Amino acid sequence: MKLSLSWIKDYVAIPENIDLKKLAYDLTMSTVEVEDTEDLARRFDHMVVGVIRKIDVHPNADKLRVCRVDIGEGEDKEIVCGGINLTEGMRVAVSCPGATVRWHGEGEPVVIKNSRLRGIESFGMICASDEIGLGDLFPASQEAEILDLSAFDVPAGTSLADALDMNDILLEIDNKSMTNRPDLWGHYGIAREIAALYDLPLTEITPYKAEAESDFKVEIASPNRCLRYIGVEMSGVEVKPSPYQIQNRIWKAGMRPINALVDITNYVMLATGNPTHAFDADNITGHIVVRPASDGERLDLLNGKELELCKDDLVITDSEGPVALAGVMGGSKDSILPETKRVILEVANFESTGIRRTALRYDNRTEASSRYEKAIDPERCGQALALSMQYFTTLYPEMKVTGYCDRYVKKPDRAEIDVSLKWLAKRLGKNLSNDLILHKLELLGFDVKINDDNMHVTAPAWRSTGDISIKDDVMEEVARMYGYDHFEATEFVTAFSGAINQKEQDLIRNIKEYLAVRCGMQEVYTYPWMNDAFVDALLRNTEGVLKLATPPAPDLSCIRSSLLPNLCEAVVKNERYFNDFSIFEEAQVFFDKNYDSLYDNTESLPEQRRHIGAAFASSMKNITELFREAKGVLEYMPRYTHMEAFAFKKEIKPVWTDNVVWLNIFLEDEKIGDMGLLAKKVSLECGIKNLSVILFELDATKLKPLKSRTNKFTHLAEYPETDYDISMLFESSAMWTEIYDIIMGKKKASALLKNASFVDEYHGKQIPEGKKSVTIRLTIGSDEKTLTSQEIENTADHVMKKLSKTMGAELRTQ
Repeated sequence: MKLSLSWIKDYVAIPENIDLKKLAYDLTMSTVEVEDTEDLARRFDHMVVGVIRKIDVHPNADKLRVCRVDIGEGEDKEIVCGGINLTEGMRVAVSCPGATVRWHGEGEPVVIKNSRLRGIESFGMICASDEIGLGDLFPASQEAEILDLSAFDVPAGTSLADALDMNDILLEIDNKSMTNRPDLWGHYGIAREIAALYDLPLTEITPYKAEAESDFKVEIASPNRCLRYIGVEMSGVEVKPSPYQIQNRIWKAGMRPINALVDITNYVMLATGNPTHAFDADNITGHIVVRPASDGERLDLLNGKELELCKDDLVITDSEGPVALAGVMGGSKDSILPETKRVILEVANFESTGIRRTALRYDNRTEASSRYEKAIDPERCGQALALSMQYFTTLYPEMKVTGYCDRYVKKPDRAEIDVSLKWLAKRLGKNLSNDLILHKLELLGFDVKINDDNMHVTAPAWRSTGDISIKDDVMEEVARMYGYDHFEATEFVTAFSGAINQKEQDLIRNIKEYLAVRCGMQEVYTYPWMNDAFVDALLRNTEGVLKLATPPAPDLSCIRSSLLPNLCEAVVKNERYFNDFSIFEEAQVFFDKNYDSLYDNTESLPEQRRHIGAAFASSMKNITELFREAKGVLEYMPRYTHMEAFAFKKEIKPVWTDNVVWLNIFLEDEKIGDMGLLAKKVSLECGIKNLSVILFELDATKLKPLKSRTNKFTHLAEYPETDYDISMLFESSAMWTEIYDIIMGKKKASALLKNASFVDEYHGKQIPEGKKSVTIRLTIGSDEKTLTSQEIENTADHVMKKLSKTMGAELRTQ
């Protein structure tokens, strides 16, 4: 939010000895974060008001003119200009050498220098409004139109900042720092805070006293969503430009002046923080009604949006239907029009949550909705009304109030809190006198009564909208008004009895490092929502999947319940650039609390869990290689990340996998994830054209880190060990785990066997149907001596005989 310091000074006289740096620091330390301050006049350095004395045709260019301009230096300057509205005697904005402008209001800023244009020397530049950043304040009616300052009766050579009242300081306030302070969303609220900080008098806004009596009325059909609605009917007005001071201040605050009727409403909102709106009274039939919309009702907004409303929206209506979306924006047919002669002024208070939801529902956040959604107190309507009527009376002396209605459903109670002074001193870490505490709180508008140790605090109306609700809030008010800088640092003694070891958090970190560093995979980050196309392809069933009320796009309504849809979308995006890659993601997934779509578990589960998912995609590797690569990553994960090992079983086929190539991942007897080949049909539905994809997903919250290291020291072999390869024929269904258990299990084939490892698997013409050739590497050695070749042969022969006896394996001879 932008604030004008000169505007703030209308309400509080800030002493000259409080410089800008101190003011910004004090506000930041006590109230709101001042992100930046700008001396507005610096934008207009080396810019002056010039008077065109003579205009000549440029000898070498049809569209250029050579102007002799008086800039107050005694001698007229010759400036070449292409403006289409130049006239002799016209006051213009002249950028002298050294000024910074944007050519035609576009591109990067450039510094003006003396130049030669088509053979003619030119001093500086006669500027259009958008070239010096004033396009919104002085909008051009056509291209190449020069800013006409003839309405400003100032002598030639006057600084442009002086002529246009730009000698001001703009404060840039971080909106997030005052989300819970709706009283600060206007110049008056900040002025009130400055007055309290420096113990200065605050200029009060004189209340408006209504005198009109008529049949004009307002009906509030939804009192829980509209606490107060003031309507004022006026005649004797017209559409005309507002005074320059009003336009100037609106522009400084970051808005665009439009006309006097609209500018008054915007000015009052920027001053008090309470939005207002004006309707063309001649287009309002019957009386004003504030009610919920009906499903299917339509409303055309001022910005051109055509809305189909729903019952959750609050609307302002007349007898013919909606005329405004309450708290957000007026309708195009019933707001201020060029021929408006009578208006109805709306000053209202709407419930914050409903306004926020409506603005988000239609992607139509406005200055008004941004304020209403912070929960404005209804008492502020009185200030907004008083200021509005002051300006209507000043700008339209012939104006008459023909109708007035103030519907105040219920005046909200002011927050009352009891605070123990001993508790306050303990929390502050400092004993402050009762008089000091009383004074600081009263400066902020609190009513305070102290009785022994109890302090009864009543918050002002503008702080009773949820901002002040517990005793800690009162403590914060005392602390910030006393000044955080005035609290001395104090030493305290503590004892650390042992290291805090968060093994679950370390495990997640170790897994990510293992995948990225040891396995060479790329980590990806995706949004917490899923594309409907990928949800339909991979999950099939959306039961238990949470949905966004206001999704970023119509096809992004599902909240992430699995990492796989987004991983597949990442595969699609990378397929055009790479033909072999592997990616992983660790992130939160979200479930309906009473449903678990991934694990078919009917028990009540937490709403959020952390999952780890990965995708291995390649058009260069066959499916067997790709599957083994993914399975190897999973098999070695427990060893390298120091967690309990998991097992692979085939029990429940995931809906997205191939019919054959899939596995469930189990930790003890609990299924914690799945891996498998993405089915061809699913791949095509996802848009994956040429890649084979292996996916896995684990529930990281079910993984168990080991409590202590279980590594054991083993001596290196003192005597040579030999690798001996054997190739044997097995049934096609034989599993490597079964083969390994026979060789190296509890009844090991030979005491001389140190290890057995898988080398490869072969199917070919030489292999009988229903069989496969498996090559096994035996590591053979002794702890006592160097083995002879006969002893090595005997050991290998013993292994082959055991495999033949238990599994029917045969030695491959060709």
